[in-house]
Amino acid sequence: MIRIRRVLAVAVLFALAGCAGAPAKTARNAKPANTVDEAAISALYARLDAAVKRYEAGSDLADGGEAERAMRESNAALDDLRAAALQCHAVPGCEEERFLSAFDGLLRLDAPQAPTGAVDAADATEQAVAGESASPIVADLPETARSITLLKGKELAEMIAMNGPVKASLEEWLTQYRPNLIQAYVNYQYMRYRMWPEYQKAGLPEALLFGFIAKESGGKVHAVSRSGASGPLQFMYATGLRFGLSTVNGFDQRFDPMLSTRANAAYLNEQLRIFNNDLELVLAAYNGGEGRMARLAGGGGRFWDARVYGALSPETRDYVPMVLAAAWLFMHPERYNLAFPRVENKPGRVTLKQTASLSELSICFGQEGGNRDGWFRALRNLNPALDPQEAQPVGATLEVPAVLEAAYPKLCAAGQWQSLAADLHAAATPQVTTRVAARIDSRPGGSGSYTVRKGDTLAAIARKHRCAEVRDIASLNRLRAPQYAIKPGQTLRLPACTK
Repeated sequence: MIRIRRVLAVAVLFALAGCAGAPAKTARNAKPANTVDEAAISALYARLDAAVKRYEAGSDLADGGEAERAMRESNAALDDLRAAALQCHAVPGCEEERFLSAFDGLLRLDAPQAPTGAVDAADATEQAVAGESASPIVADLPETARSITLLKGKELAEMIAMNGPVKASLEEWLTQYRPNLIQAYVNYQYMRYRMWPEYQKAGLPEALLFGFIAKESGGKVHAVSRSGASGPLQFMYATGLRFGLSTVNGFDQRFDPMLSTRANAAYLNEQLRIFNNDLELVLAAYNGGEGRMARLAGGGGRFWDARVYGALSPETRDYVPMVLAAAWLFMHPERYNLAFPRVENKPGRVTLKQTASLSELSICFGQEGGNRDGWFRALRNLNPALDPQEAQPVGATLEVPAVLEAAYPKLCAAGQWQSLAADLHAAATPQVTTRVAARIDSRPGGSGSYTVRKGDTLAAIARKHRCAEVRDIASLNRLRAPQYAIKPGQTLRLPACTK
């Protein structure tokens, strides 16, 4: 039953993908190409939503044992979805990517559970359709869907040139950076429910999102680069503002996984339009600046052209193939003897019965659920606006992986582990007064002060002033972790150097 529905969905999706690449046919009474019929487009999107819901209802019927009725509902939903998609193709302004993304999502709805072990890459597609799979990735995204991971109507796999630099990057991910890749995947899985829907709505492939995460931050929401780029997708301050990431109530929204993904998707779609859907140029622009890439690629230059590639910084020449290689491995792990761990990533919430910080919860949760690395990173990523050392009040609701919901009452609401966590958290280290910390020149504009410029971060300011540490500056200016919010024009007091 499921196999038949999936094969039908794949067939329809392939047909639509072919349609997306073909020139639109003009009906006898069609409106001019520059006229957008918003009402017609809205009606098609409504049909899309209704067809998806009907298909999902069919899946529920199948789970309940009503196979015949489920088949009728699912087939009818696919027929209507295909008809609406074909209409969309002929309507100016209608985004076909939405329909392609919907088919992709329906394929994932029927994804099979993965047994342990590996399969030959040549058999991956057939086994995924038949209800078998080789790895945890295939369980979430079967080969049939991963091979149809589309970007602007083209398969993402076709847009990745498997050349020397990309192959070298594959080797790096599979050797020295394999632990980083695995950890990035685990970190992403716990945030997936916040991040992936933003890409899905924008018609962008999940593999590309993972490529960004793996290269940019490893899935660490509070990552800050030496240049001041911040968050899981490493936005510079000015670029973040351009795409709606500001500072709200002291919280830098670049650290919010959902909002930063939304901004990243908007940036990509903007730049894909500018660079005529040349993915490599867009990735290079994300890393090295769109202005520079526009100048280098002027006149139709491609990323791998010697003239363009040779003029790039070593960082950008490395960045683009590393993102592409991580995306490729997300789609095809079984081809490279790579197995991503199974992650129980269902989201959950706990309401505190005792005051507790994220650090205390990390201690009392221990390695619950078999998580050998503990829960500190996941708790921070899911609650990015909270200082991990600051106690949250009774009644506060925190985002957690669902596996911790049942564990909270027995481990962290009371008992020996809660007591241990509270005791360790309350411990204080001796305060040592140093000459550097004691001598402060508080005169505005003097050697012991700094005026914040646009794009500055506290870490970047600390690096400029060798006598200053981030925590020292934060303490002197009463800045709260983890975001250490500052704004242009603000004058910060700095520790003065001693001779």
